[in-house]
Amino acid sequence: MAQAGRPKKIFQTPTGMHDILPEDWAYFQRILKVVEETANFYGFSRIETPIVEMQELFEKGIGLTTDILEKQMYSFKTKGGDYVSLRPEGTAPVSRAYIQHGMMNLPQPVKLWYFGPFFRYESPQAGRYRQFWGAGLEMLGEQGAVIDAQLIQIFYNILKELKFKNLIVEVNSIGCTSCRAYYKKLLVNYFKTREVSLCHDCRRRLRENPLRILDCKEEKCQPIKAQAPQIIDHLCDECHNHFKEVLEFLDELELPYHLNPYLVRGLDYYTKTVFEIFSEVTRKDEEGRDKETVVKNALIGGGRYDNLVKILGGKETPACGAAIGVERIVELMKECQIKPRLSSHQPQVFIAQLGSSAKRKSLKLFEDFRDVGILVTESFGRDSLKSQLRIADRLGVQYTLILGEQEAISGNIIIREMKTGRQDVVKFDKVVKEVKKRVKK
Repeated sequence: MAQAGRPKKIFQTPTGMHDILPEDWAYFQRILKVVEETANFYGFSRIETPIVEMQELFEKGIGLTTDILEKQMYSFKTKGGDYVSLRPEGTAPVSRAYIQHGMMNLPQPVKLWYFGPFFRYESPQAGRYRQFWGAGLEMLGEQGAVIDAQLIQIFYNILKELKFKNLIVEVNSIGCTSCRAYYKKLLVNYFKTREVSLCHDCRRRLRENPLRILDCKEEKCQPIKAQAPQIIDHLCDECHNHFKEVLEFLDELELPYHLNPYLVRGLDYYTKTVFEIFSEVTRKDEEGRDKETVVKNALIGGGRYDNLVKILGGKETPACGAAIGVERIVELMKECQIKPRLSSHQPQVFIAQLGSSAKRKSLKLFEDFRDVGILVTESFGRDSLKSQLRIADRLGVQYTLILGEQEAISGNIIIREMKTGRQDVVKFDKVVKEVKKRVKK
């Protein structure tokens, strides 16, 4: 029992978590619809992996020195003694499923897509949460450069379908295991002479994973990073030719891209092609003056991961994939005033009732309309006809069906056309057929 005078506790969502309210869920539905339709067109099949996976899956797949493993994993020990983690990303679980279910025996490439929640313990900020939603597409079992280019095209199409403008693709190659080893030595030699000028995290990365210094966003590291050796100057012949083909395919597709030699992505499993897609948005400064700034918003990231399936215990399998952060896209859709456009869920008919007999008949009538696929709505908890008609008008329905006690006894019902106010009386057992005919017209 609460103590007298003590304020009542109001529960809130945990830090970094958020509710998806009905008005926001419309955006999520729109994104899901576009991703699903695009994935279906390109021959992808949906897969959903468990939210909880063995912790070792991410330790092996993502890499022990990435920010996800070091700082962002939600991991715990089960009662049975297993160490498990809430999934922080989708590629490693999809690769695990590919191995576990023998998908290497299917016609290759195997094309899979997913849409669901993920978890990372990081500092909450606008568009970035500790529980967030992501959508991804993965192609496993194909090594040709054409797959890299097509995947970029697919995600570019998704963003275009969502009505984003000023899209830019940034692309790079980070090579394979052999040519990257030599490049890492060059990086270490370069950054060692400038170590005192690096941020704390980058000094640690210099010892553990020097390639990730190129992914640093700290301002003090930018001028040092800008003068670092570029990996595209040190690719082996195979990686060089592969990347050359990717760029040729992008040219053929006439996609707007530019080469970013310092793009590496944050996960260890990437090889060869990596890319991000940005949307440029013009914003006024914080004080509302006329000065404007062009801001790049990263919406999609991905690339090739030819070693991941083998690292996880499968056969050597070339693969390529990418993902989007749904909340970030929703935030930008709102900023750019892009509406979700889900009008297909607009009800066409409102059932208004007066009295207990009419309420009982209306309840059955509601199900009759569902059987024929006509969207209806109601306000069964209200008895005032005036208030019900006001609700129907606000919802913008075409017709309101009015059923009072007198109509319930006589077996009739009133069809009111909301736009004109015209009313017709029809038999109750004929109303579904009559409304269906009118709606079809």
